Amino acid sequence: MVCRFSTKLLNICISSFCKVRQLEKAEAIIIDGIRLGVLPDVVTYNTLVAAYTRFVGIDAAYSVLHRMREAGINPDVITYNSLIAGATKHCLLSRSLDLFEEMLHMGIPPNVWSYNTLMHCFFKSGKPDEANRVFRDIILSNISPCPSTFNVMINGLCKNGYTANALMLFRNLQRHGFTPKIVTYNILINGLCKSGRLGAARTILKELGESGLMPNAITYTTIMKCCFRSRQFEQGLEVFLEMKEKGYTFDAFAYCTVIGALVKMGKINEANECMDQMIRNGIELDIVSYNTLINLYCKEGKLEAACNLLDEIEKGGMECDKYTHTILIDGLCKAGNIEGAERHLKYMNMMGFDSNLVSFNCFLDGLCKAGEVDYAMKLFESMELKDSFTYSSLVHNLCRARRFHSASKLLLSCLRGGMKILRSAQRAVLDGLRSSGFTREARKLHSKIRLAKIFHY
Repeated sequence: MVCRFSTKLLNICISSFCKVRQLEKAEAIIIDGIRLGVLPDVVTYNTLVAAYTRFVGIDAAYSVLHRMREAGINPDVITYNSLIAGATKHCLLSRSLDLFEEMLHMGIPPNVWSYNTLMHCFFKSGKPDEANRVFRDIILSNISPCPSTFNVMINGLCKNGYTANALMLFRNLQRHGFTPKIVTYNILINGLCKSGRLGAARTILKELGESGLMPNAITYTTIMKCCFRSRQFEQGLEVFLEMKEKGYTFDAFAYCTVIGALVKMGKINEANECMDQMIRNGIELDIVSYNTLINLYCKEGKLEAACNLLDEIEKGGMECDKYTHTILIDGLCKAGNIEGAERHLKYMNMMGFDSNLVSFNCFLDGLCKAGEVDYAMKLFESMELKDSFTYSSLVHNLCRARRFHSASKLLLSCLRGGMKILRSAQRAVLDGLRSSGFTREARKLHSKIRLAKIFHY
């Protein structure tokens, strides 16, 4: 009895250290326990496997299995579920399948969570048919599906573009007596919103209210974001007011979503009022809130106030992210302060932000709009990473500068490289050539565009 209690206490200590990412101390506790005659059990090692999977990596977690076997402890279904979940987190489908097969080979019967995780991995890897087969196996086997099984299936279908099938599954489950919880409703509402089916999302929201469940902050925020995304701003603001009445605006996320929408609407005064209200309500600002505020100041042309916020962020113990710097670079470019934008871009590189393509795109566009097209072309040539926006922006700006032949060459190099470019940019080049009297060149370019699309799209 004392030994079991001691092992239980050992496991509590290890779990506590693992939760705060102090794995070395957790390992030291095991060694101390063995010295005192308190031996670890399967729970001890499962806690370590889960922690290594979450904080270090799948290989480090898998190495714990060898130590388990050396200690005479056999891994169980929980051990393998943690490993499969770790592989799934990093979209390692083949590794997940190997672990599942290894579990079966070891004579360990998988449980519903094993199947749920495998199903989730198939969905994450863009293989909905295989995920559906796993779901069918669960239904036809002796394993009873749990609400999470249905949630994984509905979420996976929505994220893979099968929202209609997700809704159909939801209805079938209801007919067979399944009572959905708030999580299921939120998943379906989110999927419907992202696929642009706002009407269907509202129907589900109405059913949610009629079911006796109360919509939560996630439900309202999802609907609100969908309204703003589909440019139904007034309806989005109505949802926000309803959130406030029900006390769901307890963090900065909802406020920042509304402020962003108001800025897009050009309602800067209202955006300022909303920001002031958020601060008055004592809501603590996070980096997203600061980014929203910096964007607001940039839109108003208050660049000094925006720059001052960078100091405030650092004093508050937070770190600016790449979006903070990108917003500021964009604001400086739009204010015509190209030198300031370039200095900040160099500062951003010096701070170690590698993936700053969006910042480069903003600076490139700013150079062109300031009439520095040649400098923009030199910068373009030096850029290692380029995306559709890079090409589209430069083609548009070359057309504005009436340099249609240069725009034509850039357009073709983009398409021949397999890169997509906005149709508006393509039209700008063709229309520009025609309006400048280069009708024959426009016809040739049109044919070359069609050929490039056939070979690469």
